[in-house]
This record gives sequence, C-alpha cells and structure tokens, in this order.
Amino acid sequence: MDLLHYLIFYPSDILFVEHHLATLFIFLTCRYLVTKGCRKAWALANAQRMDNEFAAKVFDVLSPPFYAFYSVIRGFLGPYFVYQMGSSYISGVAEGVIPKWVWVSWLIVVTLAISVSILWVLNLWAQLYREKSAKLAKKLT
Repeated sequence: MDLLHYLIFYPSDILFVEHHLATLFIFLTCRYLVTKGCRKAWALANAQRMDNEFAAKVFDVLSPPFYAFYSVIRGFLGPYFVYQMGSSYISGVAEGVIPKWVWVSWLIVVTLAISVSILWVLNLWAQLYREKSAKLAKKLT
C-alpha cells in the first residue's frame, strides 16, 4: 500500500519507491515462487522422508536447488540490498524524512533476519552433507 501511495503522490521519492519495489520483488519471487511451491513440497517431503521412500527421493531432489536458491538470495542479494539501504541512509538522503532511530532499527531488524536465514541455510547444507556422507560411508562398507 505504501508503494502505491508513493507512486501516485510522491513518485520522485526514488529511494522509498526503490526500497518498496525491491521488497515486493523479494516477496513475489522468494516467497511465492519458491516458498509456495518448492518450499512446501520440500517441507512435506522432509516431514515424511523417514517413513516414505518417495518423499525421501523428492526431498533429495529438491534440497540442493532449494538450498542454492536460498543461499544466493539470503547470503548474497539480501546483504547487498541491506548494504545499499544502509549506505543510502548513512549518506543522509533520508534526513528530515525518516527519523534516524527508525532507519537504524530497520537496518538492525533486517540484518538480524538475514543473519538468521543465513544460519538456517548453512545448517541445512551441513545436514545435507552429513546425510550424504553417511549414505556414502554406508555404501562403501
């Protein structure tokens, strides 16, 4: 709604418009394209993989591309956008428009959220590695 409001009444506020366009892009691509389809199938397969061979195969097929996508989005693009946002605010572009405590809190919250997402993905990669290593060791013995 904020984006629509600014596009109509303040289209020259490029920083605000770009920020909301970037957020909308992430929501649409990450949440709806991956989370709605791949993530739900992955989560369901993960929940059933110990009891169902087909679910285990689906989980094994979906995990690497799902983890890779999240690694790129949360590990590289997310921090890049936070850096850009922080650089803009620090430069003073929002001075007099957005109180400093607000944009600092935004940066802290977004940085923490991305950090937790990165830890989550790293943990998934580590778990995948452990499982693949265990399967390989089992095959070799």
